[in-house]
Amino acid sequence: MLAIIATLLIIWLALTIIGFIFKGLFWLAVIGGIAFLATAAYGAVKKKAPKY
Repeated sequence: MLAIIATLLIIWLALTIIGFIFKGLFWLAVIGGIAFLATAAYGAVKKKAPKY
């Protein structure tokens, strides 16, 4: 599970950087940033959840 979250974070970070590099793709940076934050929050919540 941690590997999937880490892979998604890397993908979202790459999309965000590409969006900032190309001015016409600013929307990609916004979506990538939102997806990055959402994935990081999901990973943090899952990591803190007790395992029964």
